[in-house]
Amino acid sequence: MTSSSAPAPASSGAPQSSGPLRRLVARGRDETHRVSSPLELFFDLCFVVAIAQAGMQLVHAVAQGHAGDGILDYAMQFFAIWWAWMNFTWFASAYDNDDALYRVVTLVQIAGVLVLAAGISRAFQHHDYLGIWLGYVIMRLAMATQWLRAARSTEGAERTLALRYACGVLLCQVGWLGLLLLPEPARPWVFLVMAIAEMCVPLFAEKDHETSWHPHHIAERYGLFTIIVLGETVAAATVAVKGAFDERNALGELLPIAAGGLLIVFSAWWIYFVVPIHGRLRANGQAFLWGYGHYLIFSSAAAIGAGLEVAVEHTVGKTHISTLSAAAAVTLPTALYLLTVWALHSRHFKVGVAQQLVLPAAALLVICCTFLGDWAAFGAGLVCSAAVAAGVTLTARMVSRERAASATAPAG
Repeated sequence: MTSSSAPAPASSGAPQSSGPLRRLVARGRDETHRVSSPLELFFDLCFVVAIAQAGMQLVHAVAQGHAGDGILDYAMQFFAIWWAWMNFTWFASAYDNDDALYRVVTLVQIAGVLVLAAGISRAFQHHDYLGIWLGYVIMRLAMATQWLRAARSTEGAERTLALRYACGVLLCQVGWLGLLLLPEPARPWVFLVMAIAEMCVPLFAEKDHETSWHPHHIAERYGLFTIIVLGETVAAATVAVKGAFDERNALGELLPIAAGGLLIVFSAWWIYFVVPIHGRLRANGQAFLWGYGHYLIFSSAAAIGAGLEVAVEHTVGKTHISTLSAAAAVTLPTALYLLTVWALHSRHFKVGVAQQLVLPAAALLVICCTFLGDWAAFGAGLVCSAAVAAGVTLTARMVSRERAASATAPAG
């Protein structure tokens, strides 16, 4: 195991035994060298299947001319994926003791993720949410077990917090029965109400006592999941290249889509990881906004890949949509990604109006690329690359000016 496998003592200094079963007590927020464990990486890997399923169904819906319904279904299914990942990630950051029972319960949660992934296609095509609901039952029973273990291992305000979490996740699971029992027109409203209720559980549970999540660990976990969703765009660009070889008569049209997709995903990676965000995650107020806001980052990043596949299918004549709609399938999620990364990450590190305007201006230009038709993906890729170059140049100039000023200050 990595250095994160053996938890450091909690801030209270409670000793940890070395047996197969240990008390599930909080880890210290100031713990050094905290990184993701192999179990967490395995947990993330299993979400690739669910994300791929959601993206595939979005491609099918948009390509068939049902973009409105497809986007709504995608938003609902991706929330289920994202929230399941969130529940585990924040709990593990605070309470991962890596004993035998913790591992087994986490593996049960992974089984629930796979059941959820298996139910996504029926949820899209037939609005049958039984598979997703059953997957959540498995994950929620396991998650409640973890919280009850934590409650048994502590006392006072922290015990109350753990019990609130356990009760909250179980009650919300009962509420999701509305997706199975209520008429189809009411289900989007059930989703909206229950999504709000889900996001209120941590706010209620931690109102008197905060979990000891680790800022650097959380930032790393979110970064790893960002790489996973960007992987969908890499896969879509690969599909475009393969299509270029298979469809020799469309080679000239498919290669710009592949090149644009690669430029977009390279730029998306650069823009997200250029700044170390963990330094700003010090309190729940900041962390909740940052963590919840990543729903838009994750879903838009995965949707870029789906949009590229739509563009490829449109180029080879397999869709029933206009060129403008196919272009928008790429440009709109790309613009949303740029704006949300700017709002949650970049703006905190930008100095001056010019630096602050780079990503919002790039998002606007990407939207304008929609009207380039078959060259929209390539144009969006060039804009994203130019945004990276502009950001690097402006930062370098600022650093040079600061160095020059510091060098001349003693002489003055």
